Amino acid sequence: MLLPQSPFKSQSSSRLINLVIISSSVFTLFLLVSFFLVFTSSKLPHISYLSQDVYSSPPTSLEHIVFGIASNQKSWSAKRKEYVRLWWKNQSMRGCVFLESLPPGHEHHANDTSLPPVCISEDTSRFRYTYRGGMRSAIRVARVVSETVALNHSNVRWYVFGDDDTVFFPENLVKTLSKYDHRLWYYIGTNSEIYEQNRIFGFGMAYGGAGFAISSPLAKVLAKVFDSCIERYPHLYGSDSRISSCMAELGISLTQEPGFHQNDIHGDTFGLLAAHPLTPLVSLHHLDHINPVFPNMTTIKALQHLFKAVNADSQRVLQKTVCYDRWFSWTIAVSWGYAVQIHGNHILLPGVLPVQETFSQWKKGSVLSGAYTFNTREHHKDPCRRPVVFFLDHVSSAGDGIKSIYKKSYENCTSDMGSPRKLEEVRVYSHKLDLDIKQLQAPRRHCCDILPSTGGKVMDIGIRECKDEELIYMHP
Repeated sequence: MLLPQSPFKSQSSSRLINLVIISSSVFTLFLLVSFFLVFTSSKLPHISYLSQDVYSSPPTSLEHIVFGIASNQKSWSAKRKEYVRLWWKNQSMRGCVFLESLPPGHEHHANDTSLPPVCISEDTSRFRYTYRGGMRSAIRVARVVSETVALNHSNVRWYVFGDDDTVFFPENLVKTLSKYDHRLWYYIGTNSEIYEQNRIFGFGMAYGGAGFAISSPLAKVLAKVFDSCIERYPHLYGSDSRISSCMAELGISLTQEPGFHQNDIHGDTFGLLAAHPLTPLVSLHHLDHINPVFPNMTTIKALQHLFKAVNADSQRVLQKTVCYDRWFSWTIAVSWGYAVQIHGNHILLPGVLPVQETFSQWKKGSVLSGAYTFNTREHHKDPCRRPVVFFLDHVSSAGDGIKSIYKKSYENCTSDMGSPRKLEEVRVYSHKLDLDIKQLQAPRRHCCDILPSTGGKVMDIGIRECKDEELIYMHP
């Protein structure tokens, strides 16, 4: 005869089973967590090392850049070398000017340290060139990239390329490149100012005359494949088209930097320079095709004058600051180190920023030949209806304080006491600009104030950083 099971024993057995299940689950979880911690701890030193590598790396300097300058015997023997002499710093720069052959009398200038050394380009006769009306020297110029890498300099972060009439602003070039991780693959430059030029040759191409930069790891890879690549492009016109095509085959697109300037314009470049974007000025090109940047000077003398401002405060040069004179209802635009413009009326800020069309188009032809890649505004045909312009006369430094003086450019115009034409001089006070990475990545325009002046023919202006919620407009 079977006796009924005790309820107490059944409950005890059930509790024991639950305890075993819970203990097993906890133990399994413990093993999983322990394994995870051991695995991740083995990775942490590597992660820490990478982090330290990023931030302990010394900042980019001119010593980390190698230049490849494309020229030819004829232009180098003429005045083009004087453009390079303006910016070349022998003690801190490396690179070459590439010619097809040595110019006459080169032995007398071989030790000229104010210029880069001359390198002779390799023979390119084995490459086809089929662009009708073009110059096959484009192949030699394109290969300046691979031949510069072949110089085998050490400790290179960036290779920078330009023409013999490209004027670089070295400190600003370094500052601009410092935004980027040189260990990654970067192809940095800019387009033409002309829409039609970009439509024909490509919006993804860095124009060689403006100058462009290639990070060292990308340049080394490009150099290895370059000859085999350009064999597929005999039909292209220029050197920069070949370089951008090979970049495309490597899967690399252009990183735009508006501080590089191709200057595909003729005549008076004042409007373009005075409306420079919020980024350091990196280069100027086509200096033989534009007027001297300052009036009543030769091209070289005008550039030397501009470099006086560059040497005082490189990063602030051409940076545009706008403020207002409430008493006279004037609008004042300071393009630091270059010019001050005073409008005799009130203009809202968006109306001051576009580029004045002081220049003429690069090529005559279709409507698109006069279409630019930036906003423009009219440059009035009557000089007396234009803003009064004051050009840089002198710049001086004391500590981190800088005083720049601008003198009026005279026009034979009548004026009254309420006209800015009564002024003879503008004095601008500022502090040396030293942009950090965040300011380069997210730039903001500076503000300025009209300061009390000692005379009726002089205006004093102070430039400063804008306050957090400050707006640039005519205050009541």
